[in-house]
Amino acid sequence: MKNDTTQIRQGLIDQLGKTVTNSPSAFMLWLAPIVREIENGSMTFEYCIRKEMTNPIGTLHGGVTAAIMDDMIGATIISLGREHFYTTINNVIDYFSTAKIGDIITGKTKVIKAGQQIINVQFELWNLDKERLLARGYSNALKTDYKVNGAENIE
Repeated sequence: MKNDTTQIRQGLIDQLGKTVTNSPSAFMLWLAPIVREIENGSMTFEYCIRKEMTNPIGTLHGGVTAAIMDDMIGATIISLGREHFYTTINNVIDYFSTAKIGDIITGKTKVIKAGQQIINVQFELWNLDKERLLARGYSNALKTDYKVNGAENIE
């Protein structure tokens, strides 16, 4: 299968309402989100908190929250259909509340500014049942020399 943005994006669209089982990101497969919405430059994924996603006191680990953010932002940038991959140059995240095993949480992303070299994306993580914002963050990603279709990539 050719690994280009159109096919990656279409793969996510094909999984709307389902748990992601087909992704070039092994980490996304581990996170096991349900795709709720996907548009050009924004996404909504839903996650069920599992024991291995928690810290010793049984709440969602901050590192997992940051990983959800980073993974969703990468997928959101792919949704733009750019020719090159972009890599994270910074993540800023504020934590507001916790989630526990079995909670269903919803991640939402939105491209704020898509320049040619740098793309800025906003992220929010919610427990919608409790109407509680868990975390909010921003990330900047830098264009790389790696083409999404795999052609002419630098080793």
